[in-house]
Amino acid sequence: MAKRAPRRTDGLSKEVIVQAAAAILDDGGEAALTFRALTARLSTGYGAIYHHVANKSDLLAAATDAVIARVMGDAVVEAEPREALRTVSLGLFDAIDAHPWVGAQLSREPWRPALLEVYERIGGLLEALEVPERALFDAAGALVNYVLGVAGQNAANARLLTDGEGDRAAFLATVSAQWESLAPEKYPFVHKAAAHLREHDDREQFLAGVDLFLAGVATLR
Repeated sequence: MAKRAPRRTDGLSKEVIVQAAAAILDDGGEAALTFRALTARLSTGYGAIYHHVANKSDLLAAATDAVIARVMGDAVVEAEPREALRTVSLGLFDAIDAHPWVGAQLSREPWRPALLEVYERIGGLLEALEVPERALFDAAGALVNYVLGVAGQNAANARLLTDGEGDRAAFLATVSAQWESLAPEKYPFVHKAAAHLREHDDREQFLAGVDLFLAGVATLR
């Protein structure tokens, strides 16, 4: 019979608990995050964890808040607003790509501090770009929805390929070949886009979308 790991004797902070939870989420997704798994990783009892977080939902929210706070902290807004928006957007894209569960949690509980921080930063930068007051709310909502939507979908696709032991290049090559086989008279755009699909970079395409958005809001002044 295997020996149990010795119970830790040092104090357990919420930050340590959240970091451990994030590691479990990164390794196995939401299904892997249980209080049993967390107590085993931290070599502690349930009481030490419940002292800081009430339940799994609270733990997921805290882990998500920590990831987004790190992105907002890393994205120092010293550049002009347009470049700062690109930096913040790409930071969120990369964070959700690294932590797919973050995107799902933001959609599930949009009232949490994490999403408020995202809206505040993006809305403030759009205001600095002199987007008119009449369009500011819609512009911020559109950009946040684009960033989180594309980032979440990209992360989900990446996780699907990983879980299925797939290869992104092989997958795109297969889909591209299917598109190329379609009748060009019926699917002219899709037929022409097939080559781009095979070779495209997800981050570059994402930033291209941000740039298209910024070009659009520039006409609102």
